[in-house]
Amino acid sequence: MISLLFEDDFLGDNYTKLANPFSGSYYHSLLYFEAQRSGRLPYNQRVLWRDHSALTDGLEQGVDLVGGYYDAGDHVKFGLPMAFTVTMLSWGVLEYGDAIQNVGEFQHAVESIKWGTDYFIKAHTSPHVLWAEVGDGDTDHYCWQRPEDMTTSRQVYKIDEENPGSDLAGETAAAMAAASIVFRKINPHYSHLLLHHAQQLFEFGDRYRGKYDENLGQVVKSYYASVSGYKDELLWAALWLYKATDNPVYLNYAIDNAKTFGGIGWAITEFSWDVKFAGVQILATQLLHNEKRKQHVEILEKYRAKAEYYLCSCLNKNNNGSNVQRTPGGLLYVRQWNNMQYVSSAAFLLTIYSDFLRSKNDLLSCPEGLVRPDEILRFAKSQIDYILGSNPKKMSYLVGYGSKYPKKVHHRGASIVSYRENKAFIGCTQGYDNWYGRSEPNPNVLVGALVGGPDYHDEFNDNRGNYMQTEACTYNTAPLVGVFARLNHLDHIHEIVSKGYSSLFASSK
Repeated sequence: MISLLFEDDFLGDNYTKLANPFSGSYYHSLLYFEAQRSGRLPYNQRVLWRDHSALTDGLEQGVDLVGGYYDAGDHVKFGLPMAFTVTMLSWGVLEYGDAIQNVGEFQHAVESIKWGTDYFIKAHTSPHVLWAEVGDGDTDHYCWQRPEDMTTSRQVYKIDEENPGSDLAGETAAAMAAASIVFRKINPHYSHLLLHHAQQLFEFGDRYRGKYDENLGQVVKSYYASVSGYKDELLWAALWLYKATDNPVYLNYAIDNAKTFGGIGWAITEFSWDVKFAGVQILATQLLHNEKRKQHVEILEKYRAKAEYYLCSCLNKNNNGSNVQRTPGGLLYVRQWNNMQYVSSAAFLLTIYSDFLRSKNDLLSCPEGLVRPDEILRFAKSQIDYILGSNPKKMSYLVGYGSKYPKKVHHRGASIVSYRENKAFIGCTQGYDNWYGRSEPNPNVLVGALVGGPDYHDEFNDNRGNYMQTEACTYNTAPLVGVFARLNHLDHIHEIVSKGYSSLFASSK
């Protein structure tokens, strides 16, 4: 067996680099999801500048679609990124629930998941019907209003047998299956309900195959087109259902379709709300080293090879120019628009894979050499450090954290005076005229939001109109919940500082 270093042997002097500069105890990543809530807000809502909104969603169609999340700075409820957000929140809790519990934020994490799954239960009105979207992106983007004042279209769209969407059905099944594991002990009845919906959705997505954006048209294609297709989501859902049920039918599905669906064919250098292959491959790899799955070792090892291609590309350990680009400051750089989503998701996968290797006393094999688990975790931490302020701009890209962070986030609700402070109606163009172009900082701080981030040269323009860099999305922050918990655990192990990553989970008072 290979002897590996313990955690306290590898972080060294760099570990304290960012621990002390961060001030305050009122920041935590889970607050952001409360700011993104649609529907009737609960009594324990902590983001007090928000109020109830979109209380008649689905009414015209005779279906209750109140609730769920706004995906970003607008007010459309897009099903695909919302489901991915919930899957990632659930995965973080499943991997690092104890660490989240240790900082007293487990209940809030669970509530953030349930806010999404409650909505999915409503949206899945029959076995082969799933309501995919509420609102119209084109209409919504003509207006700049608080969600409480919303006057834009709340048209709803669905997938069904005639208009299938295997990608959306698959991702929603994955989210509900992953969440069912989270709730298994704390709410068994709810867990069973989620699993029932997940199984129905998977069967629906597999039986009636098609891309949801092709069947719903421009209403989603202009905003969340499923470029990767639906096969990655079907594999993703099958593996999450296997984790939730231990039913070999789902594992066999992922094994039998591994080649034809691209699970062991696609070597990918991104992981996102659209492209799930790297996540699929890591989930499959986690199934290795189990006696009851030894008959599948050959295929699982092929999944592992593709998973490690992704990880090695992030670590700059692939050859032939197949690595993820980096900015001069060391940030992973995939593309110009909302690049931070790829950074947070990469940090999450790197973190859990480093723990997987450590548990197996194993190494990552890259074309440029072997990599120890501690090196992988160190790199994941470097990406988080960059997000939180260790970068050329000395800026935290997690809103509300540190002394310097984006003040003009591209976000309708945050950029306009709070409805609770001033209930006077603000119209569609009035918001643009009086609030959008203001040079002052947003009146409401969107705490916990991870914005799109800097460009390829580490440059960042904090401007409300610069939506490529200053807009935040739920799926940016979702992977951070688990990573912050893991790094807070390191903080606890080393006992170097009394604060640090733990402040990211500290509840606001």
